[in-house]
Amino acid sequence: MTFPISFRHSFRSLRRLARQPVFRLLVVLLLVWDSLHIVSLHRHQPGGLHSAPPPPPNTKRIYITSQHWNTERVLRERWNSALLALVQELGVANVFVTIYESGSWDDTKGALGELDGALGELDVKRNVTLSYVTHEDEIKKKPAETGWIETPGGKTELRRIPFLADLRNQGLQPLMDMHSQGQEFDMILFLNDVAFSPEDVLRLLDTNHGEYAAACSLDFSKPPAYYDTFALRDSDGHETVMQTWPYFRSHASRYAAERFQPVPVKSCWNGMVAMPAGPFTKNQPLRFRGTPDSLALAHVEGSECCLIHADNSLSTTKGVYLNPNVQVSYSRAAYDALHAENAAMSAFTLYRSIWKHRILRWFTTPLLKEWVIDRRLKTWRKESPNNYEPGNYCLINEMQILIGRGWKHV
Repeated sequence: MTFPISFRHSFRSLRRLARQPVFRLLVVLLLVWDSLHIVSLHRHQPGGLHSAPPPPPNTKRIYITSQHWNTERVLRERWNSALLALVQELGVANVFVTIYESGSWDDTKGALGELDGALGELDVKRNVTLSYVTHEDEIKKKPAETGWIETPGGKTELRRIPFLADLRNQGLQPLMDMHSQGQEFDMILFLNDVAFSPEDVLRLLDTNHGEYAAACSLDFSKPPAYYDTFALRDSDGHETVMQTWPYFRSHASRYAAERFQPVPVKSCWNGMVAMPAGPFTKNQPLRFRGTPDSLALAHVEGSECCLIHADNSLSTTKGVYLNPNVQVSYSRAAYDALHAENAAMSAFTLYRSIWKHRILRWFTTPLLKEWVIDRRLKTWRKESPNNYEPGNYCLINEMQILIGRGWKHV
């Protein structure tokens, strides 16, 4: 095979460089530094979660809220028993539980009915709502002024994200009702349909010594790849480089993740989130939302779980953190694998992951995807002086609508 002259010249130049003593010394120094770095990380990773000191006991009033749709399996596998153990760990007098279920076609209602009865036996204050309104019922409604969009096929269809935001906001209504009666809470704990333990929650609440606008767990469906890419953004507002450790592109986020410390991020959700309750009960309360319909028409979407951080005034003063030592999952098997005695990464796995991440960071960039969104944002802003979206880092090139059995991209 004959190679082009330019290629042969470049190859010869590379061979000459490789023979230089200074170059060889630099390579050796890099390998030595990497090796020492990996040894340090291997020694100090939280085993992952077995050698860390126990988190402090709860001293705060916690409002727990959760939404469910077709989650019978995880409810009966672990979630129900974990929640019962959690409220006893936090203190029955310290918690209020709000659960909102909407139109499931499995036996989620039955599983939650059992949980409601068990919470009642413990005298836990709660609000459990089981709704029989299905997705089919929702999409057959007359389109409202907001939350509906004309899709490329010419149909007016129900947007997924505003629908989900509305469900989350319904879960906050009892909080507002109690606030109006003088009952206050220190924290809100948002729980997805994940396998978790009471210790996970205590560790989450103690993230960054309790100083944060939001603290998130790290969620997994098929370990070691984390699950919720839609809401997670690093400290510079970028998506992660890869779904396995050490995940992040920005230096601040990557540095903390490599050392299994609280990771500063712009946004996260990832299964379980703790936030101070104050912003949700003030005169203009913080609420979940989707992007404006007019922006969604430009094929731009953002997670309500990311936009909430963009709207939260505490995000810039107290910070948003992902706690890599709090790991939850969407099945009992995955949770058990994450928390097994041998779950800590080997030195070889750490070394391979560091280099895979380094190569991806060097040879990939999010700039093209971000440029597409930025161009659409600029066009949208020109359409009206009122067009403003603070959560630009949340946005992606998608359009999502609700359908009878779930949702889809269009």
